[in-house]
Amino acid sequence: MPTTEIQFHGLEQLIGAKLPRDLDDLNETLALIKAEASLPEGRTIRRDTALQVELKDTNRPDLWAVEGMARALRGLMGIETGLRSYRVQGPSGVTIRVDPGLRGVRPFIACAVVKGTKLSDVVIRGLMQLQDRLDQSYGRKRRKTSIGLYDFDLITPPLTYGLVDPHEASFIPLGFSYEMTLEEMLVKHPKGLEYGHIVKQHPRWPLLFDSKSKVLSFPPIINSDDLGRITEDTKNLLVEVTGTANQTVANTLMMMVIAALDRGGKLYTSTIRYPYGRARVMVTPNMNSREMRLNPDYVQHVLGVKLSLQQIKKSLRRARFGADAVEGPALHVEVPCYRLDVMHPVDLVEDIAVAHGLNHFSPRWPQLVTTGDLSPRERYRDLVREIMIGLGFQEVLSFSLTSPEKVFDYMNLNRSQVVGIANPRMSTFTCLRPWLLPSLMEVLSHNTGVRYPQRIFEVADCVTPDETLSNRARDSRRLAAVNIHAQAGITELKSQIAALFLNLGKEYEVKPTQHPSFIEGRAGDVEFEGKAVGFFGEIHPKVLEPWGLENPAAAFELELDSIGP
Repeated sequence: MPTTEIQFHGLEQLIGAKLPRDLDDLNETLALIKAEASLPEGRTIRRDTALQVELKDTNRPDLWAVEGMARALRGLMGIETGLRSYRVQGPSGVTIRVDPGLRGVRPFIACAVVKGTKLSDVVIRGLMQLQDRLDQSYGRKRRKTSIGLYDFDLITPPLTYGLVDPHEASFIPLGFSYEMTLEEMLVKHPKGLEYGHIVKQHPRWPLLFDSKSKVLSFPPIINSDDLGRITEDTKNLLVEVTGTANQTVANTLMMMVIAALDRGGKLYTSTIRYPYGRARVMVTPNMNSREMRLNPDYVQHVLGVKLSLQQIKKSLRRARFGADAVEGPALHVEVPCYRLDVMHPVDLVEDIAVAHGLNHFSPRWPQLVTTGDLSPRERYRDLVREIMIGLGFQEVLSFSLTSPEKVFDYMNLNRSQVVGIANPRMSTFTCLRPWLLPSLMEVLSHNTGVRYPQRIFEVADCVTPDETLSNRARDSRRLAAVNIHAQAGITELKSQIAALFLNLGKEYEVKPTQHPSFIEGRAGDVEFEGKAVGFFGEIHPKVLEPWGLENPAAAFELELDSIGP
């Protein structure tokens, strides 16, 4: 859940009212926006106290800044109700020309100018905190969007969002005192090391610069040190967002802009000229509200409480919606631009409930037509787990993701088709496991310092390719178990398999087989109702060696879905 740091007095100033100094009482107020503040033990709330506020509602980025919290609380506390709209003063005179080559790299940009913002050290830190929060979560660690803030008075429009050779283009990055090429930034600058993978695969990289060729930033990596540094002396802000999804870029710009507007700034638009796409000329940002219709009968149906039309309208206004016009049975609701989470009338009903007061509702048990219970298959699998524990095995839980090296190479098998991951982030997690035994071997490889004998098992799903199914993959629940100690062998293993089937009330047969993972002549198939449902044997030294195991080991694996319930 998002956590943000806010100054107590700063929140009071933005709300325009005194807040409780007792932490529990303060949290009752913050609960209105699904937030909770915390302090180090023994500390008390004072004017200059910095509070760590955890936000429970993760789909509301408008609350990720103290300005957004204050905006919502002013309505819920009855200080300022109704739609909070943001007026555009006019065009800023900033136009941005976009290079055609950016279409396949980082195609979208949005920009706005906010003049007259009252910046202090606390406000700047708040904006930086919001910027980082949006970059990391909503912007998917800058892959989808990244944000730049600049001193507008130092910039000479028009701007160019272009592509450059990373070996030739250079500027002084934020936080440094000397010039670097873009390529050097990826190996010398902390942000280049962290985010360089986003652009590294492209031959030419994005650069934003003004009409005098002064560099604003290298998106999505770092701003320049001169234009991209804002201070308490900065009066006018240029806010810019680049990314790969046009609507997400527009939403991110709007979120940054309204935080600055709540600090007394005035908004001016910019014009983006694209050489591709339908909308070749776009004006940003778009601060328009949108309209939804809400039927009072639907509110009663969801909440189970009859509220009058006036009560509904009052609650909507407290939640900072516009709610005035009525057409027939439907109420016209104006949703502010920053409420990205409102997608369905039920979202409006939730806000009505909070604004009306949850304590006004009488609690009752959910009226369900069914009761929850385990399925027969899950009961059967729990029974298998209990039997294995009774046989002296310890249950483990391993990763479903693995790699072909572990599944095939380490197990002395030829490689075959598996269900792979399209964009793996780690070389050790590139496919879904088709069987369980390699996962248990990996667990044992990490347990070489633990006393023997060791007996472990796992009941889990495995996935194998199957072209006959619509998703071309088949899930199966399997059981695997391994004994490892100085005397581990097939005799002990067969007795454990026999005890398992006896306790399940099932009959089975074993037949000799050959399996590359097991010693020749010391392996067999397990058959149930004439069908092979598993295998067992003493693990081959060629398998023990890559896992770093020195003791003999014996293992079996069964497909539980073919045996029961």
